[in-house]
Amino acid sequence: MANTNVNIRMDADLKRQFESFCSDMGLTMSAAFNIFARKAVREYRIPFEISGENPNAETIEAINEVRQMKADPSLGKRYADVDEMVNDILS
Repeated sequence: MANTNVNIRMDADLKRQFESFCSDMGLTMSAAFNIFARKAVREYRIPFEISGENPNAETIEAINEVRQMKADPSLGKRYADVDEMVNDILS
């Protein structure tokens, strides 16, 4: 099978750390990327979890507020339908 080149841009410090990691694993960066590509194609998914940054204080507060409202339904406002909610929000 013919080989082809792929160019990847990344932060210089990340590249240095990744090269060191690959070396510790007995791999080249090229081999590591090939392993990733083969597994992604075989499983038709990203073969590891991808997540966002940890939520900030405001988001954590909102999450806790929703948890409290779920635990005590008397907290917060209830609507019979979406139109009622939109009218309340817009008024």
